[in-house]
Amino acid sequence: MEFYDAVNGRRSVRDFTDEAIPEAKMKRIIEAAYKAPANDHFRDWHFIVVTDPDIKRDLLGGVPKNLTEKDVDQMTFISDPVQKESYRVAVPKQYRMLCDTAAVIVPLMKKKADILHPANLSDLNCYASVWCSIENLWLAAVAEGYGCNLRIPWGEEEAVAQKVLGFPDGYLIPCFIGIGRPAPDAVLTKQIDLHLDELIHWEKF
Repeated sequence: MEFYDAVNGRRSVRDFTDEAIPEAKMKRIIEAAYKAPANDHFRDWHFIVVTDPDIKRDLLGGVPKNLTEKDVDQMTFISDPVQKESYRVAVPKQYRMLCDTAAVIVPLMKKKADILHPANLSDLNCYASVWCSIENLWLAAVAEGYGCNLRIPWGEEEAVAQKVLGFPDGYLIPCFIGIGRPAPDAVLTKQIDLHLDELIHWEKF
């Protein structure tokens, strides 16, 4: 697949077939993550790939399972109708979109600073770098014909994941990544239209 085809075809997928991903392809997808820029050059990231259904269920034990469209209607911060419709599709699937995938990939990054209370922007360099790697991974998945979704851990979800996966203290999960073959009837939410001429500035704002 051409690069811009992968970029333009990247969408959040929340409905999947039951097709497994061959290990060689999974390794190639994750290898792409390590081609991303890293703030300290060490690329000290780890990726745990979970395919066993029982482990996935335990891993996702802290993710809400009973969210509905009514929960979205109570989210007062949503005003744009396109955004609201996207949430109405996505929110009720927060558990299933991960549990029903071929695999859940759990990225790990070293906690080198308190990213929730940074002393300065440089404290966030390690966090920014791991997200570059996640974008590489996602585009590689698209190039291989797969789809992905993301969930950022909330509440006790990270603690539950650590207990299940056994990774050491000192690491942080930036997100859970669901990956698999998109279902033929997968619902893809509409994106907000952007006007690039209003967003790209030449020489000055």
